[in-house]
Amino acid sequence: MNPQTIKVACSNCNLRELCMPVGLNEQQLQRIDDIVAVRRKIKRGGTLFRNGEAFTSLYAIRTGFFKTCVATEDGRDQVTGFQMAGEIIGLDGIVNDHHTCDAIALEDAEVCVMPFDRIEELSREVNALQHHVHKIMSREIVREHGVMLLLGSMRAEERLAAFLLNLVQRLHARGFSQSELVLRMTREEIGSYLGLKLETVSRTFSKFVEDGTVEVKQRHVRILDTEALKRIVNSQQACH
Repeated sequence: MNPQTIKVACSNCNLRELCMPVGLNEQQLQRIDDIVAVRRKIKRGGTLFRNGEAFTSLYAIRTGFFKTCVATEDGRDQVTGFQMAGEIIGLDGIVNDHHTCDAIALEDAEVCVMPFDRIEELSREVNALQHHVHKIMSREIVREHGVMLLLGSMRAEERLAAFLLNLVQRLHARGFSQSELVLRMTREEIGSYLGLKLETVSRTFSKFVEDGTVEVKQRHVRILDTEALKRIVNSQQACH
């Protein structure tokens, strides 16, 4: 592991909020540490959990990148989200005690396994921990709500611009560049997530390139004009 990976795994990880909530004494920290002792490695293309599987744990992504998806009635895969190192995955299982989507690794990944019953048990004793669990859940709800708004009324350009800005912002929070990213997902997966056809995604990327907003080399994307992307997204909000 290089220093960058370690940095992502620990100091910028949402898990750190679970492992080290503020104001915990040594003994409480040790107990949380014990809960998060198990790590799992998932190969690229491998599944962390499946739709319908019993929910037992939350997972903090230490390294790697995942997509969550559900099979639609006509057998297609609908991508419901992308999760990266430092984010928590598996919250979908809390409501009905079983997972409601598949989580698939888009590259080799490692997760910390946090058995949910142990987290609950401990958070009853440690208020700071309970607060942190709630904070992480509400952040996820806010993020999903943002996606619903995005899909509800935006044109293709606005959707892709919002997607790129969101991705680069999340990566930047983890110590990566503010303007360069490697897309771990295919154009098709982006389309599925944004409710766009593959041709539309490719055409919109080409338009951004022509306009000098981004530079694209296969999966490498460099944002040349962040403000232009923001203007595309905000033009939408100005109309409402």
